[in-house]
Amino acid sequence: MFSPPRSRFLPSWVAGYGPTQARHDLIAGLVVVVMLVPQSLAYALLAGLPAEAGLYASMLPIVAYAAFGSSRTLAVGPVAVVSLMTASALAPLAVAGSPEYSQLALVLAALSGAILLLLGVLRLGVVANLLSHPVIAGFATGSALLIIIGQIKSLAGMPGAGHTALELAASLLTHLLDVNRAALALGGSALVLLILARRHAAASLRRLGVSAASADIGSKLAPVVVVIVATLITHLLALDTRYGIAVVGTIPRGLPELHWMLPALGTVEALIVPAAAIALVGFVESVSVGQSLAMRRQERIDPNRELLGLGAANVAAAVAGGLPVTGGFSRTVVNHAAGAQSPLAGVVAAVAMLLVVSTMSGAFTQLPICVLAATIIVPTSSLIDIGGLLKTWRYSRADGLAFALTAGGVLVAGVEVGIALGILLSLLSILWRASRPHIAIIGRVPGTEQFRNINRVAVDTLPHLLAMRVDENLFFGNVPAVEGELQRALQAQPAVTDVLLVMSSVSSIDMTALERLIELNQVLAASGRRLHFADIKGPVFDRLRHTELLEHLSGRVFRFTHEAFEAMGAAGVPHERTVVPAEA
Repeated sequence: MFSPPRSRFLPSWVAGYGPTQARHDLIAGLVVVVMLVPQSLAYALLAGLPAEAGLYASMLPIVAYAAFGSSRTLAVGPVAVVSLMTASALAPLAVAGSPEYSQLALVLAALSGAILLLLGVLRLGVVANLLSHPVIAGFATGSALLIIIGQIKSLAGMPGAGHTALELAASLLTHLLDVNRAALALGGSALVLLILARRHAAASLRRLGVSAASADIGSKLAPVVVVIVATLITHLLALDTRYGIAVVGTIPRGLPELHWMLPALGTVEALIVPAAAIALVGFVESVSVGQSLAMRRQERIDPNRELLGLGAANVAAAVAGGLPVTGGFSRTVVNHAAGAQSPLAGVVAAVAMLLVVSTMSGAFTQLPICVLAATIIVPTSSLIDIGGLLKTWRYSRADGLAFALTAGGVLVAGVEVGIALGILLSLLSILWRASRPHIAIIGRVPGTEQFRNINRVAVDTLPHLLAMRVDENLFFGNVPAVEGELQRALQAQPAVTDVLLVMSSVSSIDMTALERLIELNQVLAASGRRLHFADIKGPVFDRLRHTELLEHLSGRVFRFTHEAFEAMGAAGVPHERTVVPAEA
């Protein structure tokens, strides 16, 4: 077996790659390209670009990702949500389908790629954590609904325009009398067949004796069969000329001749924010898909390499004449199920796509647009997660609200506002939770050295001691809540002479929190009470060691909560200040 030398510049999958892996990759690549052709055409049209742009975006970007990415099975190319974001970003700047529009799509892909590459060089893979799962699910749900509403006009062969759900709905109502009945019949039939295939094809194939894995792949390739049959029917019955059914039209053979020019500063300024949103959403989607499948094989992906891989893929899309790309869920699942062992499966798909573009582009000339709309609607509908919304709402009202507001923002105000709202809600959620820390008055479990919440477990307490555990880092946003809880507890127990703050869950204290603790120590001392600390973590103690808080502390610093209870319960607390160094 050939085993190339290891290098930090080479992907991890290179080591140990041999003929067996190559055979699996060849099969997987050929399977994926069959699915990739109609998807690429459909998502390019969804982005407002000529259909061939989707084909161009499914070749060189795959090779670029294979060189830099870390996932063995992620299939890169145009996807529904990113195509929708592309259309939303470019529509105010140029007419969809025009040369200017296509040029702007290249700039958008290049900017997205540059942003991802910069984040990768800076090793900022943690940006994937900017969006919580409820926000991602809400964004996907809102985007899916927006895509489906937008595709109704293509499915019914009617004119329409708009970028929000309200605009699209108003446009559809305005053009109800302009429905092309032949297009609606053909597109509706394709839609029904795709829905039936999605629900029953795999089971039907298994009943015919097909293996479970092959049946699953076969069911996912149903759109290819529907597209081929619809194209043949349109060609044989001349549906485009006799009934006015819109078709893809002529697709140039071979690769495009690009005329790249440096974009004007105003163009960059108009596209930089949408490019950043596409980069973030695409990265989060890819990492989510890649990680979930990698776990099945006990593998892992590197978020920083994913940034480099996706960045290179988007720059390649700009060079190749395509549109912004990212890892697609359905293609990746098929690639994984088909036995892909490395990104070379994607390279096989890219080469096969090049052969298709070079020799078979004429086969798509009479592919009906209404059928492509059906191939977008059915897989996109799987992104709608109403059950997830209800489950999230039952578990956490805050997360449920973030889910609903993000989806609503996408529908009502568009994808840019939706993603901005999602990021804002994620950050606000973090601040809201941190500003409302869990605070427990604790006592000792009888006969042990364990301490628990007095409201949850039967514990022993000392009448003159108030022991409070704060389960959050202390910072400017939550110190008032801690002070308020302490004040209420002291009012309920006026006999308390000693306050013990248990710091076992506190990993950091900012300057504002430190100043408030100093003031708290002074206020308690003025009222004849002493302030003590226990279970301070080593790094926190190192920062507090030479501060005014410990230099003028009215009480003591105990290593453990148990020591504090023993000292205060057995012999009281000495008035002199004693600081016991905390463990690291």
